[in-house]
Amino acid sequence: MRCAAVDWKFPSLTQRTGLQEYNQLPLGDSCDIMEPSTMDTAQLFPLMETKLYKRRWAMLFIFSVYSMSNAFMWLQYSIISNIFTKFYNISTLAIDWLSMIYFLTYIPLILPVMWLLDNRGIRDVVVVGSAFNCIGAWIKTSTAQPEMFAMTFLGQFVCSVGTVFILGIPSRLASLWFGQQEVSTACSIGVLGNQMGIAIGFLVPPILVPNVDDMNELAHHIRIMFYISAGVATLIFVLVVIVFQEKPEIPPTQAQVQARSISPDEYSYMASILRLLRNKPFMLLVVSYGLNVGCFYAVSTLLNRMIIEHYPNEEVNAGRIGLTIVIAGMVGSLICGIWLDKTKTYKQTTLVVYLLSLTGMLVYAFTLNLGHLWVVFITAGVLGFFMTGYLPLGFEFAVELTYPESEGTSSGLLNCSAQIFGIIFTICQGKIIDKWGTLPGNIFLCIFLLIGAVLTGFIKSDLRRQKANLQSMVHTASVSISACAA
Repeated sequence: MRCAAVDWKFPSLTQRTGLQEYNQLPLGDSCDIMEPSTMDTAQLFPLMETKLYKRRWAMLFIFSVYSMSNAFMWLQYSIISNIFTKFYNISTLAIDWLSMIYFLTYIPLILPVMWLLDNRGIRDVVVVGSAFNCIGAWIKTSTAQPEMFAMTFLGQFVCSVGTVFILGIPSRLASLWFGQQEVSTACSIGVLGNQMGIAIGFLVPPILVPNVDDMNELAHHIRIMFYISAGVATLIFVLVVIVFQEKPEIPPTQAQVQARSISPDEYSYMASILRLLRNKPFMLLVVSYGLNVGCFYAVSTLLNRMIIEHYPNEEVNAGRIGLTIVIAGMVGSLICGIWLDKTKTYKQTTLVVYLLSLTGMLVYAFTLNLGHLWVVFITAGVLGFFMTGYLPLGFEFAVELTYPESEGTSSGLLNCSAQIFGIIFTICQGKIIDKWGTLPGNIFLCIFLLIGAVLTGFIKSDLRRQKANLQSMVHTASVSISACAA
């Protein structure tokens, strides 16, 4: 039997769960197709079965709430920095370090955590991270006294260790559990959990801890906030231990099929790191990602100081402005993830969002001192939509540039860059604000966003994961055609 004009299309990976579910491929009107049995197909090439499980959404939800809890504790000091400065009788730089300790801890610990992720798996990493998050939260419950700053710093440090076990997970979790047409959306939702925690961290502390003069009353409010944080962290830890799973029995995509076929003996963690460091497009992305996210970290940490300088006694509105930044960014993240799943235009989308982040930062910088809070809300929302929306773009672009290297390793290097720049930008912008005001401080960030946008333009796009999926689909269709021709 011979086939005349061949005009076949690839079936979508999300429309099948295995070779048994392939429908007849349209190969032309003059060809009568007999669908090969599983046994016949297995003799031609190895069976590559894929399946999507409903419980993938439960895994994503559990990780998201865990990330949310940790992100909340990152900002619960800095968004009311003037209150904690008075309560502990310390400098503003000391309060800033309660935020920057998250950045500093990440840098030396990311390599061993990435090794743990590659060698022990995602479940062990998430369980250990949620345990650190829970322990740190309970340490802070005993620090609602003016002389307990050292102990509250210790609790914040323990929580910051938990962050190292979070930031590289979204892209890895999405690749392990989700199909080709939803992996970017899943990564975006994983990032949204962290952003939701930041949003709550902006909104709730100014409400729970009002700016009162009575130290005993202030200590009472702080204690309530710490106990709520600890209770939520404990509930999430129990949920992670009981429910969270390593990976599905059957992989969701052909790329994951290939990844699972690599023997552990063939994989070298240090060799993978070295290959990534020699990957020029990826290293350009590492620097540009660090510049963008570092600016976001600086703005988030210093937001209270910037708002209070121009709008005294507006701690609650400072928190609401931060909430606006993050909520707008969550929408941006989700839209960017869906857009990537539909178009796969990684470099183009990343560059456009980067340029719009720069534009948003310029507008925010020049309108902050106009004396109208409603203007600040609007400009901060625009800034957040693009700057926070950039986060999942960086993760997914990195996975495409570095496949088949571990998603956790590429994400870890991106986040390490972000933490380094976050520390540098927070300290430098804080000093500039103290000496010259908020406008020069924000212009300082704009300069580095411009540099990052230029670097992004030089990245050579090489979508390796998409090529791997496409090659598997071409191979499958070719074998089907060969079986037909025979």
